Amino acid sequence: MAVTTKQLWENAIAHLHDLSDATLYQKTELEARVAELEAELSAVKSAYSNATDMAALDKKAHNAQLSSLNKQMALTFPKAQDPLVLCVIDGDKLLFCRYLIEQGVQGGRHAAEDFTKAVAQELVQQSLIGFERLSFWVTIYLNKRAVMARLAGEGIASPQQFEDFLIGFGQASPRFLIMDAGPGKEQTEVKVKEYVKTFVRVPQTLRVFFGGVDDAYFGMYDSLMQEDLAGKLVLLQPPVDQSPLVRQMAVRRARFDGLFLEERLSPIPIRRPGPLGISQSNLHPHVITNGGLISPQSETQTSISPPPADRSPDGLRQIDPSKPLHKQNPPPCNEHYLMTCSKGPNCKYSHEWRLSPDQLDVLARNAKKAPCNYLKNGLTCPYGDKCCWGHVCPSGARCFHLSKGKCWFKGDGMHPSSAPSPVESV
Repeated sequence: MAVTTKQLWENAIAHLHDLSDATLYQKTELEARVAELEAELSAVKSAYSNATDMAALDKKAHNAQLSSLNKQMALTFPKAQDPLVLCVIDGDKLLFCRYLIEQGVQGGRHAAEDFTKAVAQELVQQSLIGFERLSFWVTIYLNKRAVMARLAGEGIASPQQFEDFLIGFGQASPRFLIMDAGPGKEQTEVKVKEYVKTFVRVPQTLRVFFGGVDDAYFGMYDSLMQEDLAGKLVLLQPPVDQSPLVRQMAVRRARFDGLFLEERLSPIPIRRPGPLGISQSNLHPHVITNGGLISPQSETQTSISPPPADRSPDGLRQIDPSKPLHKQNPPPCNEHYLMTCSKGPNCKYSHEWRLSPDQLDVLARNAKKAPCNYLKNGLTCPYGDKCCWGHVCPSGARCFHLSKGKCWFKGDGMHPSSAPSPVESV
């Protein structure tokens, strides 16, 4: 019994000894782990402190850079001078669309408003609307007399409509300018080039929108590229069928659909000096319209009679069969051959053509394509059924242009539900 008790005490003492050793070992391990964690914490605190200091330094440097940039912007764009967005258009080559020109003064104002909105949207896409104010200027250079003749010759608008359109456009803003460059396309090109080369160098200029680009302006573009200034240039409404030189102009392009005339007009004729002894009034007769059908005269046309070889024995002129009637020089007077011309010798169209029955029929059918000005303006036509001009739209109520508000036949009742089939163009 005594042996057994002694053995139990020895076992208990041994177990306590083992527990003591294990406790001391764990204490040593825990102290080492605590020291390790304290070292890691110190490293984290040091890294955090360094990161905080670096962030503070970066913020300070950023603020310094921002302050420097603001000072530079203040020097570049003083408060008294807003940043400039300029637009220059070669009006001999780029014109606003037909339905705007037809509306005269109101069309000019609508064109100015729509054009301003389109440019603003383009600037937003270029991220250039961060300034408090922008000064927007538009300048159109053109040979006004020649453009009027071309618009009339293509049947797009009468000279008076175009004149009224320019007035409306210019009145829309004191910064919208219409500049008549005078005869010859070179005059317009020279002025446009000088405008671009001058104002693209102005520090306040952010962008120069340039409309009417063609091969003649490649030299100007090349010189701007060499001076690292072409980045301010934006080609406005470049032609769809671009030439190789225009495609080489590596600058931003902007197209405003529905705002500009898409079809190409006939080129401006080269102006040549007239014969001596002819009065200035005869050298430059005005282009007029007869009841809605536009009959053009060339800018260089004079009142001198054509050579005798151009006339038949009875003194009447022979039609040039290679050209349609409206391209004759001058075109035959519709009212003289189809009704009665009240202008007599003062008429700007010819009464001296010899027309065959077939040619008279062509003249009559073409005249019906243009609206009678009496009905167009809400008046009663005094000629009734004998009027040579159109009293109804050939396309009737299904007229495509009517749905867009662009049909020339604007009078009441000029689009009946049933109308004759459109005649083919001759």
